[in-house]
Amino acid sequence: MWTLSCAIPVAYPANSVRVSMPSVKVPSSSQISFQHNESPFVPEVVKAVDSLHSEFRAVDNLVACNTSRVLKAFQNARLGSHHFSGSTGYGHDEAGGREALDQAFAEIVGAESALVRSQFFSGTHAITCALFAFLRPGDELLAVAGAPYDTLEEVIGKRDSNGLGSLKDFGVEYREVPLAEDGGLDWDCLMHALKPHTKCALIQRSCGYSWRQSLSVNEIGRAIKMIKMQNPNCLVMVDNCYGEFVESIEPPAVGADLIAGSLIKNPGGTIAPCGGYIAGKKKWVEAAAARLSAPGLGIDCGSTPGDVMRAYFQGLFLSPQMVGEAIKGAFLIAEVMASKGYKVQPLPRVTRHDTVQAVQLGSRELLIAFCEAVQRSSPVASYTKPVAGSTPGYASEVIFADGTFIDGSTSELSCDGPLREPFAVYCQGGTHWTQWGLVLGEVLKHI
Repeated sequence: MWTLSCAIPVAYPANSVRVSMPSVKVPSSSQISFQHNESPFVPEVVKAVDSLHSEFRAVDNLVACNTSRVLKAFQNARLGSHHFSGSTGYGHDEAGGREALDQAFAEIVGAESALVRSQFFSGTHAITCALFAFLRPGDELLAVAGAPYDTLEEVIGKRDSNGLGSLKDFGVEYREVPLAEDGGLDWDCLMHALKPHTKCALIQRSCGYSWRQSLSVNEIGRAIKMIKMQNPNCLVMVDNCYGEFVESIEPPAVGADLIAGSLIKNPGGTIAPCGGYIAGKKKWVEAAAARLSAPGLGIDCGSTPGDVMRAYFQGLFLSPQMVGEAIKGAFLIAEVMASKGYKVQPLPRVTRHDTVQAVQLGSRELLIAFCEAVQRSSPVASYTKPVAGSTPGYASEVIFADGTFIDGSTSELSCDGPLREPFAVYCQGGTHWTQWGLVLGEVLKHI
């Protein structure tokens, strides 16, 4: 043993009380029981990590690039601690940082304007406000990347909303461009897909619950050019969920009129407690704001408590790092599960365009077992067992494993999937790739 003394000589006032600090005994390095050659990971994970060095290094470079643009935007907005004060009531005027947050967010995603609000319930809510900003009776909505995410089906009217106000209820027509056989956009079909009354083209960046490739920003840009060539008046809306900070640019940089997403996904940095965003052309952001609130109120209203406002700024600053860890986790999942013979999407070591990693498990039992293993490995509610059931907005039974600090914050680390063929589980998030390294050990024990 060697001894570290905490007694530090200081000059005390004459009438002060002196406290003697006890000595602390510290074990020598030879007596520390931790063995550096012991790994917390199962062999399959260790092997995968060793093989992913170059991919992890590339992700680190992406994180640095995206952190740089977030930092620059915060500096340009002259962010100060006074912006964390929040607001109450109507939230008039600058409202404790709201204007600075909108300005910074718009710059980060390359948009004219942005609306970042706690009043958005979810990504679906933000996307809905954007669609209703664009579309009027007699217009057509065209989904160019196959079927949209399940929760948009009732918004569109593809699934009956029971007269509660879907786009179909308001006289908006709807069509889809099916995906190509390889799971990507059908470019030949898209070349001739638009009609004169096609007012809005919806592009879903992430795979959703479809076994397909997620879209790169370059592919989105190519699609936008095709759309605008056929109908210059057609507006393009990009569902940007799970895509933020996965590349060095966002869809507004390649011509998207609006993008929308959730703050409890990528751009909230795992600490934003709620909310969503819309960003893009100023005219259409204001139209979406009128849908969120009411015509005439504009974007200069809506209060946000101070603790939430601080979390938004801090979460946005952390987002590139958190997304980077999620991408590393996705690489690791693909590498390990593919080595066990499971189909994965994207394939191992393929460049990522969102933070979702899908694994085709092939049966209801294996899908449930996978989600149960993830839940057991979660920091919150690890003692509970996820149960498949009906969830508002979803057509099929869905099972979720999300032992997260913020309800529904899939960016923390989660997985879910619909109980239908091909029984694929969709994994996302992770505040550090080592979380998935530990989770995979538990998964491999039970599937």
